[in-house]
Amino acid sequence: MLSPGVQLREEHTAHAAARVPEPQSSQHVGILSGPGERPGRQAPERSGRVARLHILFIGDVFGQPGREALLRWLPGFRDERAVDFVIANGENVANGAGITSKLALRLLAGGVDILTTGNHVWRQKEVYAFLVTDERIVRPANYPAGAPGRGLTVRPAADGSEVAVINLAGELFMNTGLSPFRIVDRLVEEAEELADAIVVDLHAEATSEKVAMGHYLDGRVTAVLGTHTHVQTSDARVLPGGTAYMTDVGMTGPLESVIGVRTDIIVQRFLTELPAQFEVADGPVRLDAALISAEGGRATGIEAFEVIL
Repeated sequence: MLSPGVQLREEHTAHAAARVPEPQSSQHVGILSGPGERPGRQAPERSGRVARLHILFIGDVFGQPGREALLRWLPGFRDERAVDFVIANGENVANGAGITSKLALRLLAGGVDILTTGNHVWRQKEVYAFLVTDERIVRPANYPAGAPGRGLTVRPAADGSEVAVINLAGELFMNTGLSPFRIVDRLVEEAEELADAIVVDLHAEATSEKVAMGHYLDGRVTAVLGTHTHVQTSDARVLPGGTAYMTDVGMTGPLESVIGVRTDIIVQRFLTELPAQFEVADGPVRLDAALISAEGGRATGIEAFEVIL
């Protein structure tokens, strides 16, 4: 049963057998030899079990209102729904623009297992070293060689299963310089060797690009979840091959806002076409999330919901 205030948007289950899937060669990402690698690190090994997991994905966390609301809400929900692994997109936690190491550590200490990011990841230069040294945060893998951090990581879930998280940025309207489709096969192949479940965060503007990626990876990964637009879509479902899909999980940030920013500032900007400094809105927070149920690396269900906090 969902917590009070939760509005369940959509749930799909799939019990049919999923298709069985048939890098370090990439210069853009690497777990085992990428930037920030610790000397002597051993590659994680797959647990070998048929993992049954509940994976929670939190939509883009925006500013202080979003992060504080998430930290208050997460422990109770994690216990109530027996959540095994939590992923949150944290690229907007620092006043709506980027992330700092201090804020990342607060979220990680508060129950988040992995932080993904996106096009605002470079806004706070202080975080560059943290991206290199801490394996619990990822940035888009299709950023240029030499960029700080990694685009793929593997971490243990509550039951000891290994979960791989791949972070990608869209090419359309995002100026990444490299299509995520050109790098994703190598990342998935690497993740398959290391993890019992694979979750992809595609941080992208174009819905078509995200929909296409979902179908391309169907049956090969546990979930493909879109982020970036801060508006939750109503298309959460399990695709025919056993991959949970959602075009955009949404935002965890101020309810009465324009995607997190004070409404009056954005309205004036549209009216005058003059630049304005953005400020994070205040008031009640809308927390958008998706809860994926998985077994043996394939999704059996996805629930998309929002909570007003």
